[in-house]
Amino acid sequence: MSALTTQAQALVEFGKQTNEPSWFTQKRTQALEKAQELEMPRFEKIKYKRWPIEVTKPVQVLQNDIPEAKAAEITIQNNVVVEFGQTTAKLELDPALKAQGVIVCDWQTALQEHPELIEEYFMEAVKDDENRLNMQHAANVTSGLLIYVPKNVVLEEPLTSYFIQDATTEQDFVHHVLLIADVNSEVSYLENLQTYGEQKTTASVIVEVFAKAGSHVKFASVDRLGKNTTAYLNRRGHLEQDAKIDWSMGMMNDGNIVGDFDSDLIGDGSHAETKVVAISTGKQVQGIDTRVTNYGRHSIGHILQHGVILSRSSLVFNGIGHIIHGAKGADAQQESRVLMLSTKARGDANPILLIDDNAVTAGHAASVGRVDQDQLYYLMSRGLSKEIAERLVIRGFLGPVLTAIPSRKVQTELSDMIERKLIDGQEEK
Repeated sequence: MSALTTQAQALVEFGKQTNEPSWFTQKRTQALEKAQELEMPRFEKIKYKRWPIEVTKPVQVLQNDIPEAKAAEITIQNNVVVEFGQTTAKLELDPALKAQGVIVCDWQTALQEHPELIEEYFMEAVKDDENRLNMQHAANVTSGLLIYVPKNVVLEEPLTSYFIQDATTEQDFVHHVLLIADVNSEVSYLENLQTYGEQKTTASVIVEVFAKAGSHVKFASVDRLGKNTTAYLNRRGHLEQDAKIDWSMGMMNDGNIVGDFDSDLIGDGSHAETKVVAISTGKQVQGIDTRVTNYGRHSIGHILQHGVILSRSSLVFNGIGHIIHGAKGADAQQESRVLMLSTKARGDANPILLIDDNAVTAGHAASVGRVDQDQLYYLMSRGLSKEIAERLVIRGFLGPVLTAIPSRKVQTELSDMIERKLIDGQEEK
C-alpha cells in the first residue's frame, strides 16, 4: 500500500471518528491528491527545502490532557481559549458577547455548528493551490479556532488563545485559525503558540484574517515553538474598504521556521501595519517573508522588522511591498534591520519594492550589522558586565518595534520573552 493511500484512508477514518461533514472530508482527500502536483513555495534567500517541513504523517485522533506544569504557566483571564494538541482544555467567552452574536469555538465544533462559515472562508485568503505546503495543510488540519465578530460589534476586551503543540509524540501539528471581523466591527486577538515535549515534529499553522469594510483587527502573537519543531507559519489578511489590521508578531521560536506573513489590501483606503520582532539562537534558522500588496486606491501598507541573531543561528528578513496597477495614491513603506552578536551568525535583510503605478508613495530601509562597540564600552565603563551591556543595547535596538505595538500587555510579554531568549543565547556562546 502506498504512503498516499495510507494517508487518504487515515483522512476518511479521522472524519468518521470526529463526525466532520462529508463535504469537508472530501475536500481533504482532494487536497491530498492535488498536493503532489504543486511546487514548494519560493522565498528569497530562505533555504528550507531540505528541512522536514512537509506534512506527511497520516492523521489520527489524539486526546490528551494538558500537563499540570504547562497549565500552571498560563495566565487565565476573560475570553480565553486553551488548546493542547487537538484537545480544547478551556474555552470561556463572556455571555454578553455571545448575546451579541460573537462566535468563538474550536475547529471540530465550527465544522459541526457553523459549517457555512468554514465553507465560505477556509483557504480563501491563503489559497491552497498556491503551493504544496498550503495544500498539505488543507488536507491534514486537525485543530484550530473560529472567531466571528458580527457587524458593528466592538469588543472592549481582547480575546486570548494558547495553542500548545503536543510534541510528546511525533504527530504533525496542523492548526488553522479563521478570524472574521464583519462590517464596522473591532476586535483585539492575542495568540500564544507553544510546544510541550521534545520529539522531532513538523508544524503547519495557517491564520486567515478577513477584515470587512470599516473593521479594525489588532492581531498579536508570541510564537515559542520548540527546538525540535520545524514549522511553516502562514498568516494572511484580506482587507476590504477602509479596513485596518495591526499585526504584531514576536518570533521567539527555538527551531527552524519559515514565516510567511501577507496582507492583501483589496479595498480602497485599507490599511495594514506589520511589526515583527525576532531573535534567533543556537543553530536555528528563521526565515521571515513579509509582504503587503496594495490593490486598493489610497491603501497603506507598512512593514517594520527588527531581529537579533546569536551563536551560529541565521535570520532572514524579506520585506516585499507591491503596488498593483490601478492603486492610485497607495503607500508602501518598509524597514528591516538585523543585529548580529556573533561572528558565526548569518543575517540578511532584503527589501523588495514592486511598483506598477504612478502617483504612489514607496520607500524602504534595510541594514545588517554588529553591536556598536562604543555603546558597549560606555555601558561597561559604568560597571556593567559585557553580557548585561549587550542586553541593554539589544533592548534599545528592538525598542522602536516594541513601542509601536498597540497592546501594552503584548509589549510586556514580548519584553520578558526577549530577556529570557537573550540570557539563554548568551549562555550558549
